[in-house]
Amino acid sequence: MKFRFILVTFLSMGIFAYAQQEPRKNQSKETVTTTQVTVKDEPKSSANERTIKVESSVVTNHTVNIDGKSVPYKATTGTLPVWDEDGKPIAGLFYTYYERSDVQNRDKRPLVISFNGGPGSASVWMHIAYTGPVVLNIDDEGYPVQPYGYKENPYSILDVADIIYVDPVNTGYSRAVSKDIPTNKFFGVRADIKYLAEWINTFVTRNNRWASPKFLIGESYGTTRVSGLALELQNSQWMYLNGVVLVSPTELGIERSGPVDAALRLPYFAATAWYHKALSADLQGKDLTAMLPEVENFTINELIPAISQGGMLSADKKKAIATKMARYSGLSEKVILDYNLNVPTDFFWKELLRDKGFTVGRLDSRYRGIDKMSAGEGPDYNAELTSWLHSFTPAINMYIRNELNYKTDLKYNMFGSVYPWDKTGDQTGDNLRQAMAQNPYLHLLVQSGYYDGACDYFNAKYSMWQLDAAGKLQDRMSWEGYRSGHMMYLRKDDLKTANNHIREFIKKALPKAGEAAKF
Repeated sequence: MKFRFILVTFLSMGIFAYAQQEPRKNQSKETVTTTQVTVKDEPKSSANERTIKVESSVVTNHTVNIDGKSVPYKATTGTLPVWDEDGKPIAGLFYTYYERSDVQNRDKRPLVISFNGGPGSASVWMHIAYTGPVVLNIDDEGYPVQPYGYKENPYSILDVADIIYVDPVNTGYSRAVSKDIPTNKFFGVRADIKYLAEWINTFVTRNNRWASPKFLIGESYGTTRVSGLALELQNSQWMYLNGVVLVSPTELGIERSGPVDAALRLPYFAATAWYHKALSADLQGKDLTAMLPEVENFTINELIPAISQGGMLSADKKKAIATKMARYSGLSEKVILDYNLNVPTDFFWKELLRDKGFTVGRLDSRYRGIDKMSAGEGPDYNAELTSWLHSFTPAINMYIRNELNYKTDLKYNMFGSVYPWDKTGDQTGDNLRQAMAQNPYLHLLVQSGYYDGACDYFNAKYSMWQLDAAGKLQDRMSWEGYRSGHMMYLRKDDLKTANNHIREFIKKALPKAGEAAKF
């Protein structure tokens, strides 16, 4: 089949401007953005179709100022196939790939492969709000402002690493080629890891990145995904990593049911109550990170043993424990006793500010919501997610079409249907441990927001303790906490700090010249 190659040059002030938004600083009147599009011989209206292109690519060139220095980069936006066992394409995965363009030799240039979660969520969140070259137009605490849009990201990690953002099947513009393709090829813990590892192999081979140091970063369910991928890439693709970054990690298949599950919520409750000034004056007078160790020690040393005793716990001891829980959580002692010391998180979100007429957010408890009725066991909606969709949805649609010049009438799925999702076989925490044991080069960074109630910071710490129960990997593991929620990078101060932590992590995980991978 014949192919034609189109080289189109646009003046950025003309094509890439959009209503009510100033041009980005790196695109002045003198700046020219070059877009190379590879397409099949087909009608010009092909962009106006809701069909998946298994293979497509658009290339644009840009610059971004990071920490006061100009960084030129090339952006490749497009799709690459997922192959079945017979070598036939069964899906096309949408991706955006950023390469620093003033680098001559990429053998030493780190490559960061980025996934978000859901599991049915696109990579949009970290793409245009965290590590990439542009960030949302939001206020300094992460709340939406109008006009919607984006601006350059002065804290992007693109100065030290190339980045690819990947949308799994049914997210973003990624789709199966046909409704006849069995969904169990994609939708499940193990299936997801298997096909994405194969796809990463294809991408790395096509883009000649086998020599590059490689890093995975995942957020939320993406942490389950990349923890499993770390071992799958080693065992099935013979691809070894230098680092894995877990942003707001899930439980990673690590057991914590019963008393442990109930108790581990309390430090998150305390952080949220502190933020909303719902604690006693002595605790409120301390800084957050000075107050939390007291709660953490109580949780491990007193609360878990107390809940474990169940009905054997004496009435006096139970009351004493409830009194301390009330002190740390901002809830009443009666409520805690009514729940037998096991307060559900959804009830906490409803109860903490009930007397003030508000609920608190699930993914970021700094956000407040308003319910139809004050009564009830949980909030009517997730206040934080509704707020975020305000900002992200217009921005990603504008950015991909107007700036990256990728045109399609497919709907960009912020969230896509991936159900039923097969949850069996989730041993991803142990997969990550095994990958680190087998690969002395492999390092781990965990990032958590103190106000995240879905993937809370203390559960993340617990996962790290259990992941390395023998204590043999501590020199390659680190944890960082931030004064925000699930997407800690939406807060401007944390955006800068968290990106710096990733930047430092990448540099630390790169071996010195000639340093062998051995224990």
